[in-house]
Amino acid sequence: MGTGRVGAFSLQESMNFEGSISSFSLMQCGRRLAALLVLATLVASCGEQQKQGGGPPPPAVTVAKPIKRTVVDYDEYVGRFAAINSVEIRARVSGYLDKLHFKDGQVVKQGDLLFTIDKRPFQNTLDQARANLVQAQSNVAFTESDYTRGQQLVRDKTITDQTFEQRAQAFRNAKASVSANEAAVRQAELDMEFTELRAPMNGRIGDRRVSPGNLVTGGTGGNTTLLATIVSIDPIYFEFTFDEASYLRYERLSTAGQDVASRNAGVQVALKLIDESDFDHKGRMDFVDNVIDRSTGTIRGRAVLANSKEIFTPGMFARVRVPGTAPYEALLVPDAAIGTEQARRFVMVVDDQDTARPKYVTLGQVTKDGLRAIKDGIGPDDRIVVSGLMQARPGQKVKPEEQGAKPTAGPDGAPQAAK
Repeated sequence: MGTGRVGAFSLQESMNFEGSISSFSLMQCGRRLAALLVLATLVASCGEQQKQGGGPPPPAVTVAKPIKRTVVDYDEYVGRFAAINSVEIRARVSGYLDKLHFKDGQVVKQGDLLFTIDKRPFQNTLDQARANLVQAQSNVAFTESDYTRGQQLVRDKTITDQTFEQRAQAFRNAKASVSANEAAVRQAELDMEFTELRAPMNGRIGDRRVSPGNLVTGGTGGNTTLLATIVSIDPIYFEFTFDEASYLRYERLSTAGQDVASRNAGVQVALKLIDESDFDHKGRMDFVDNVIDRSTGTIRGRAVLANSKEIFTPGMFARVRVPGTAPYEALLVPDAAIGTEQARRFVMVVDDQDTARPKYVTLGQVTKDGLRAIKDGIGPDDRIVVSGLMQARPGQKVKPEEQGAKPTAGPDGAPQAAK
């Protein structure tokens, strides 16, 4: 009896446990099925929204037609300023330096007194030369009268011909002595004048090389004493070098009647200093050398500029811009509209179906107003993407808006921004 009851109870518990497991599995399956139904509903609703909306709108870009303008390509070189005239101040006579009459670095005018050498020895030499001249002139007067008397005496046979010739010779020697002493006086006066050293031209003088009281060696030899230097400042030269290929291009343009930078052109060039961003200083070419440097393969060119404000100084660095081509018609686009694909450059063009198409171009130089000259690759009627270049993809539809066009008005009359 007891054993039968236990067996019946165990069988009943086993049936109850199996029933609970089956109901739990059914609940899990029901939950999974409900989740799958919800996911399918979401996917179906997204598909309907895509069908209704038609995908994202095309990106808005700003387009403009290229500007047609006559431009010139320029070549840039680095060079230095050089003085047109440069003079070393050296004495022509030797003596002790007495006085200075300028301040180091000042601007001097032609004829300004710069140095004075002690004049006393030269004054003594001049006085002696003048005294010798007076003595020679007195001797001329005596020999002349003696010669005049001898002319009458020789006619009267009072003196011999030999005596007369002696008087004539004495007269000629006296006149020669006068000429020699006159030359000695002029030389002494010239040496006296050379004791005052004056500026031979307008310009800026450097610092003194000799102080007063020192012995100055003068003359025309190679061991004379350098006292100071003067350089001209207005106008001023700018010297630079350019390569052989550029020289050939300039000469061929000159041969074709399109002179841009050859010897005889006198064309205008522009310069900028190292702290400037624009080529605002104007000048003109005035010289191209006659040989190419064999060691560097370059040839020297020179321009001349006005320097009334005395900004330019000999030895100063600057950049010069020289016309490199004859004027030509070019199409210009904003430099920001140029894209890069490895070594090639392109612009994005919008066709009649509002589809973006790349066009590869040959670039020119950038103008002062930020426009890039395009030598080849586009036409004057192409619509160039000038803003929104990163949104435009090749072959993709875009929403072009003309540059400078008024935005579309919204329902309330206010301008509606492009999406």
